[in-house]
Amino acid sequence: MMDDEDMTSTLVPGAEPFAADGGRTGVLLSHGFTGSPASMTPWAKHLAGLGHTVRVPRLPGHGTTWQDMNRTRWTDWYGELDTALTELRATCDHVVVAGLSMGGCLALRLAEQRSADVDALVLVNPAVNVKRLDVKLVPALQWVVPSMAGIGNDIKKEGQDEVGYDRTPLKALASQLTMWKDVRAALSDVTQPLLLFRSTDDHVVDETSQAIIIDGVSSTVKEVVTLENSFHVATLDNDAPLIFDRTASFIAEHVGAAHG
Repeated sequence: MMDDEDMTSTLVPGAEPFAADGGRTGVLLSHGFTGSPASMTPWAKHLAGLGHTVRVPRLPGHGTTWQDMNRTRWTDWYGELDTALTELRATCDHVVVAGLSMGGCLALRLAEQRSADVDALVLVNPAVNVKRLDVKLVPALQWVVPSMAGIGNDIKKEGQDEVGYDRTPLKALASQLTMWKDVRAALSDVTQPLLLFRSTDDHVVDETSQAIIIDGVSSTVKEVVTLENSFHVATLDNDAPLIFDRTASFIAEHVGAAHG
């Protein structure tokens, strides 16, 4: 669904993708809907500092304008991660996929579709469902209005910026709802060790997604860590050090050391 305009639009400073080469355990991190790699880069740098090979792609339509994003669909976003996973697997023995919000949904789909290539999952406030009535109306609203109020920067800690959009593009959002349905239907195909972080105070993703994921996957390892001092974009919030440290220990326990 992308067109040439998306490829030529000016990238917002701070929204650049991140890459670091290290050992033979790779980590693929995905930012969320209307966000950018900025929300994942500190996490990525922490993991790279431990010796892992790390990639944070910029999902198509993100990091430029919300109008650009309205010309992309979930298959574009998933395709970017799918390509990045293939590239990591070419040099890494193991790959962990991590995601924030919609990025968590994309990570789950990679685990469903490419189980042999995904060794573990780490999800932060993942989104596969929502109770909000206005969102449920988006499949109809998308043909009436192009956007609605933004969801970005739900961060408790002052001075943080995920470099996202101040508007929510509705055609893109409608496509995300389609992806949610696709991913929910195949959750039982997920067998990888799963670490899920959940903020107690999240103004973007409600509690239903966590229950759907934990109850739906077939993973024998399902760890849930509660984040008491962060909002939705917890990777940039007060609990970020906890996320970084627990992720590192989870990878070491269930996948292997960075140079292993």
